[in-house]
Amino acid sequence: MNRPAPVEVTYKNMRFLITHNPTNATLNKFIEDWPFDDGAPPSNQIVDDWLSLVKIKFREEPGCCIAVHCVAGLGRAPVLVALALIEGGMKYEDAVQFIRQKRRGAFNSKQLLYLEKYRPKMRLRFKDSNGHRNNCCIQ
Repeated sequence: MNRPAPVEVTYKNMRFLITHNPTNATLNKFIEDWPFDDGAPPSNQIVDDWLSLVKIKFREEPGCCIAVHCVAGLGRAPVLVALALIEGGMKYEDAVQFIRQKRRGAFNSKQLLYLEKYRPKMRLRFKDSNGHRNNCCIQ
């Protein structure tokens, strides 16, 4: 199977690496395993857990890069990254286009419909030290 190369997606203070299945040598670098059906959207619990992890990692380790994988790196991993971008203030259409510019073939029709209907709760927008809202992570 010819798999696309890993790609980095950067938006504001968030950095993600979308990749396909890790190898035995890189498996220990992944800290969570949230399986969901190929071609399907994630459950609400997975979304909550994912966004919580993103918020914590970028707060605790500014500038870090979160690697996200699925079998081919075209469906489930891009959906999770798109959700983080949307929660960070990007419109869903822009998130899809932004990821597809780097990861051609990302998202199927069911996943696109899910992202279109997704309503962000602004979980990745933070207040700065003056109490003003901004769209980036705490530094």
